[in-house]
Amino acid sequence: MSDVLVSDDPLYEALYDVRNEAKSMGNLIEGDPYPAIAALREQGPVHEGGLRERLGLPPHFRHVIAEGRRAYSVLGWEACEAAFRNPACFSSAIVHHPNPGNEKTMGILEMDGAEHRAYRRTLQPIFIRPQAYGWWRQRFIDDILGTLIDRLRGRDRAELNLDLCARLPVHTITRAMGLTGDEALTFRDAFHKSGGLRSIPPEVQREAAETVRRMLNELILNRHADPQDDLITRLITSELRLPDGTVRTLDAAEALHTARLVMIAGGGTTWRQLGIALWALLTHPEALEAVKADRKLLEPAVDEATRWNTTAPLFCRLVTQDTEFYGVRIPEGAVLDISIGSANRDPARWGDPDAFDIFRQPRPHLGFGIGEHRCLGIDVAKSEMVAAMGALLDAFPNLRLDPEAPPPFVTGGLEQRGMSALPVLLQ
Repeated sequence: MSDVLVSDDPLYEALYDVRNEAKSMGNLIEGDPYPAIAALREQGPVHEGGLRERLGLPPHFRHVIAEGRRAYSVLGWEACEAAFRNPACFSSAIVHHPNPGNEKTMGILEMDGAEHRAYRRTLQPIFIRPQAYGWWRQRFIDDILGTLIDRLRGRDRAELNLDLCARLPVHTITRAMGLTGDEALTFRDAFHKSGGLRSIPPEVQREAAETVRRMLNELILNRHADPQDDLITRLITSELRLPDGTVRTLDAAEALHTARLVMIAGGGTTWRQLGIALWALLTHPEALEAVKADRKLLEPAVDEATRWNTTAPLFCRLVTQDTEFYGVRIPEGAVLDISIGSANRDPARWGDPDAFDIFRQPRPHLGFGIGEHRCLGIDVAKSEMVAAMGALLDAFPNLRLDPEAPPPFVTGGLEQRGMSALPVLLQ
């Protein structure tokens, strides 16, 4: 295992600070947005105006083509589910980044319908539950997690956001893809700098984007020449069956864009959600004691934490035709803000929805999405989180928040949420 996994590399702190990430993106919000969102939801499930506008927040456009368009907000469970299940009217094309060749650089994220299903099928087999709790656990997760837990043994304190939550997902996905441990932070840093952040000079962004392309292209070429039992080999050798009947493998550009998407998704959202799930347990003693006594409750705890405080609470869609949606006329070309964070706390679906309760009757929520764009890596993410929480409780049965540290809190933007920090006592 590479030394970077257990090192005190300052890049961890630079890349895995939720609050600073939101500041650099320009979408940081202060405090808990859910009371204001709940008050708005009580007025109706769909509203004219984007969610930031309706909450009185400064504008922020997550997607380039959203700027200048009329916007609408969807807040109720039923309406949010209906929007996700109607991609013909509410399209993922909003995710598209305009470029000279009009390539779909965001891969399946910007596709709908038959096209989306065709490309998703090339990836789906390696992310299904038996693989997540088999191949992923046996080849990557358990080994990485064991090293991280060993690093903490003998300590009295830890900051789990950096010491565990940040490290496990990024090293899992980079090793699974075929990159070495030393390349994990290099890739993550380059992607972060290439993402159009206001604080990064344009020339640095261009150089970082080239680093991302170079690293992935070299990996793809190497695996064409020397296939391995890894994710990139499976990706470039999988059969793609297009809607017109064409059968082929991904071309060079498609392989690059898909690999980039998998790397970023696999190393990002799980980090934030794992921190939230741990914080939820550590601030709810009855739930913590319950999972200590019965580890089968860990997965329900992860599910409930994802419903209660999902790391990705807001998604956008492009309206493709004039429509009336829950009594509101929405014109073609508008942007739909779908607040899954609000839907997951709709009292019409859940009793006491603002409470974290691992014993509530299980019901599908939107924390991992729903419909054709449901999170591809849901089972791998759950596998990582369940394994991490179980390993922590096995190694440190007295695990608790550090009372001498500033109390941690959920922070970030409307689009991405995570923990400010997670300081704990281990012994």
